[in-house]
Amino acid sequence: MNRVGALLLVLLVAQLGILALQQRGASEAGGANVSTRLADVGHFEVDELHIENGRDDQARLRRKNGRWVLPGLGGLPAAGSRVETLLQRLTDDDPGWAVAHTLPARQRFQVAHYHFRRKITLLAQGQPISTVYLGNSPGFRKVHARNSNNDAIYSVGLNLFDIPPKDDAWLAKDLLSVRAPLRITADGYSLDRSSGEWLVDGSLRPEPGELNALLDTLKTLQVEGVAKEDQARAMAGLEADLILEIEALSGQHTLSFYAHREQHFLRSSGHEHVFRISGYTFEQLTGIDSMILSAGEDNAEGE
Repeated sequence: MNRVGALLLVLLVAQLGILALQQRGASEAGGANVSTRLADVGHFEVDELHIENGRDDQARLRRKNGRWVLPGLGGLPAAGSRVETLLQRLTDDDPGWAVAHTLPARQRFQVAHYHFRRKITLLAQGQPISTVYLGNSPGFRKVHARNSNNDAIYSVGLNLFDIPPKDDAWLAKDLLSVRAPLRITADGYSLDRSSGEWLVDGSLRPEPGELNALLDTLKTLQVEGVAKEDQARAMAGLEADLILEIEALSGQHTLSFYAHREQHFLRSSGHEHVFRISGYTFEQLTGIDSMILSAGEDNAEGE
């Protein structure tokens, strides 16, 4: 072998050695060049999530009997699909290649243990199994993220707005919707479907437009969150603007609606909490006209 060939061989060996050292260093540095899951939970089944923002706000979500609930709100149901989507993105999705892995980058991207936008702790049987820090955003629906156990910082497809650190922001908004009512009684009317069709006051056919407005609003009824303690106390001293006594396939419900200081609230007999609702929903239900609802009387007499 001539001197040129020997020199080329030495350079090749040196390059291979440098590459090996780089790969080893990347692995020891937390996988800076290794694509992996953001939160590897192994064989554990995540049954609890804690979401913090570093400013004393926290949401706690727990899986109970196959459903996600909010322990801080007395076990009210959480929006399960949202929780599962977040879990899937943390534990299953490949975050791609790391964008940084240095200690100064943690501060710059706000994913340090002392400086973060969100801290998400995954638990199994009461024990933390993985912690992920979410920081600032490098672009639309993107956020910097780091697992607490390594240095690799990723840019992942999450949005901080979709990961609120407050319990009632995870509330199942449709928890008070009534999908199959059989009887509905209010101060000005009584509706019954026991005969197979809706009748007002036992014998009159209701006006279709008003009836459908009522049924559709109950079916799509959404809460916006849980009232604050002072708001709930205020409701105790107010007379409800509307009370609906409802018998449905799911059981008996009493829904009481209140307007207070330009806000609107709903109390259900099935829950201890008072809920916030939109002004639109409030107006839809309180605006049902009992006289118009009973306008089918003339039609019934003419048949």
